[in-house]
Amino acid sequence: MSGTRKSRAGLGLAGFIIVALSLGLSFIGAPLLEDAAYRIDMAQRLRPPSAEHWFGTDSLGRDLLARVLAGGRVSLGLGFSAGVLSTILALLIGLYGSVNRILDALLFGLCDALRAVPTLLLAIALVTALGGGASRLLIVLSLCSTPAMARLVRSTVLVVREQPYIQVARIQGAGPGRLLFCHILPNILSPLSVQFSFTCAQTMLIEAALSFLGAGITAPLPSWGNILQEGQTLMFAAPWMILFPGLFMALTILGINFLAGEIRPIYGR
Repeated sequence: MSGTRKSRAGLGLAGFIIVALSLGLSFIGAPLLEDAAYRIDMAQRLRPPSAEHWFGTDSLGRDLLARVLAGGRVSLGLGFSAGVLSTILALLIGLYGSVNRILDALLFGLCDALRAVPTLLLAIALVTALGGGASRLLIVLSLCSTPAMARLVRSTVLVVREQPYIQVARIQGAGPGRLLFCHILPNILSPLSVQFSFTCAQTMLIEAALSFLGAGITAPLPSWGNILQEGQTLMFAAPWMILFPGLFMALTILGINFLAGEIRPIYGR
């Protein structure tokens, strides 16, 4: 057991380091290379990695390192923002639905209907209906992630509200609002934080898939998805165009999952 715990802690630390590096490089390093991410130089197009261009250049001669870091800022920003927004929506749906049967039936009937559709297909349908753009994509990613999160909130609330300390608080005169926000909410944050981590990773993958298909972030604004889309036709002539953005995205998502795996046992301790 001790070895397993140490191994899990090691993975959690590795995940924290990976995510911290990814965030730091994307949000601190990207602004320093802002000009290189958009500067077109056809004389430098499709240059392999070198001392001048560490990740090489793309088909327009733009520095790929700068593009990857700028794309990370967009992809990570959308992933975490969608995770926060979907968590807030899920809390509102799950908490208030748990105290009103009619509202509960309506909201979770809608959530179950949305969950019956594959997430990527739902995202494509919503993007088609709402249109492109970063702000609309954020709404789409949040709506796609909310049903699963709301179902977790509801099921956890139903368990927690039957605990003895909740019954004691109710006998002492605590109203529904105080019960929800002072007694129930603090006790569902741990499983919610695990789901939040997975939601961030999932929304980043969905954003990348949408951008890869041309339905998400569009050029010249970079994201890991549309950088991969640009590189797919040149994967044999310029493999670095898919290697580096794919590696950055894979490592970041792996780091988030390692962190979630470390957070998960806390709820059971």
